[in-house]
Amino acid sequence: MRLPRPTLLLLLSLPALALIVLPLAGLFARAHLSRFASYVCCPEVASALTLSLTTSVLAALLIVGLGTPLAYWLAFADFRGKRIIDTLVDLPIVLPPAVAGVALLMTFGRVGLVGRHLASAGITIPFTTAAVVLAQSFVSAPFYIRQARVGFQNVPPHLMMASLTLGASRLRTFCKITLPLASHALLAGLVMAWARAVGEFGATLMFAGNLQGVTRTMPLAIYTTLESNPQAAIVLSVSLVAVSFLVIIITKFLLGATDNDKDHTRSIA
Repeated sequence: MRLPRPTLLLLLSLPALALIVLPLAGLFARAHLSRFASYVCCPEVASALTLSLTTSVLAALLIVGLGTPLAYWLAFADFRGKRIIDTLVDLPIVLPPAVAGVALLMTFGRVGLVGRHLASAGITIPFTTAAVVLAQSFVSAPFYIRQARVGFQNVPPHLMMASLTLGASRLRTFCKITLPLASHALLAGLVMAWARAVGEFGATLMFAGNLQGVTRTMPLAIYTTLESNPQAAIVLSVSLVAVSFLVIIITKFLLGATDNDKDHTRSIA
């Protein structure tokens, strides 16, 4: 007897689903949530959580400010070597975290490519909170830029041309036409970049260090706590998973509501 297609697809999907769900289930199964408050509310963890949220938000703002023009340029510009630029933009995704940290250190360190000029001006970046933001931005930017580029490319060209034909400037066309229509992709990319920034570990450790209250983010706090108190590390991991899940699910609901509003508008039109 042949299985219906949906059932067959479900059976084929179970191994991949198990690969994702089982580690999370194992983490939650070992967490003693009755001691959640005692672990999460201690000053060291509160400091790490506050630092993670602050630096990840700053990294997200930096990524949007720098990445949006680049994504727009890559979406519409046609030039020789574009494929190389695309590859360079995507490279941080596949770089080992240690390599990313060393690269940042060799660039912004005291004797680095840019760092030696900053040092002569009295500016030091490594092993500071700014280094955490830079590390998070470096590894997270491709997630936003890729999504933003796709969003810009999906904007109907005739709408932008109509706006320009009617006398609107390129900036006004971008703000009134392109940006709203690409907002779905921009928001999705921003959330993915933020989530990656929150979970950044390797590059931060190499470039910013593990200084409590200065560069010790939640992933670093979990790593440090695991050596002395595994149960506390498990509870902290669960809390970070919960925060990330909550942000992503809320974003999905907002994006779904946006899609429904757009469909309703189209149906009325």
